Amino acid sequence: MKIFLTDGTPSAFFTAVFDAFKENDCIITSKTDIQLSFGSEVISCVYDEEKCERVRAGIAKYEKNAEEYIITALRSCNPLREQISFAYIKKLMSVRAPIYKCMSLQEVIDLNELIYKVNGETHRLKGLLRFIETNDGVLYAPYSPDNNITDLLTAHFADRFASERFVIHDIKRNIAGIYNGRNWTTCYASEAEIRLSENEKNFENLWKKYYKAVNINERPHEKQMKGSMPVRYWKFLPEKRDNN
Repeated sequence: MKIFLTDGTPSAFFTAVFDAFKENDCIITSKTDIQLSFGSEVISCVYDEEKCERVRAGIAKYEKNAEEYIITALRSCNPLREQISFAYIKKLMSVRAPIYKCMSLQEVIDLNELIYKVNGETHRLKGLLRFIETNDGVLYAPYSPDNNITDLLTAHFADRFASERFVIHDIKRNIAGIYNGRNWTTCYASEAEIRLSENEKNFENLWKKYYKAVNINERPHEKQMKGSMPVRYWKFLPEKRDNN
């Protein structure tokens, strides 16, 4: 079996699709710790502009939004994301017509599940992401998302907080989204040394007092909270950090 190994970028994935398309039994993955079976052949795939563009043009010919769907799916934390996306492309090229709404196809069901989870977490964190103020006036938001969505959140908050400077830091993947008040970008960032502003502790205390004031001890709502605010995010929320 041939295993096409990518660097995790969409461009490398589309390049791998070109090379793997005619193979009957193969895997596309970005996992470097994949277990090899006897006789496996690992092929490293790096971005090739011509191959990449041919695949993109090919899928767009039959479904204009297919590339958007696949790029969203590739943000998933699911280790099979490349293989699921590859299966979707092969089915699309076989049918030669839009298939995204054909929920009777397993390839469509699998891809939609990835997209649903990526979009769901992005939407959730637009409301749950918390910023702290540093001593130089920059807002800093550490978080640890399931999926690779830092650039999506950075674009959202750059539009919402257009006059602010901020950093959104995915501490799981060591990725930071940086906005300087005019433009935003993402980059590698393993660690961050943060010095809080003098007002930040006051802000946190005020928020905790508000949270305590609106909470009714006689009517606990932990189950409801867990439904709308998963526990895995609580460590980044000041109102829950000291209570759990």
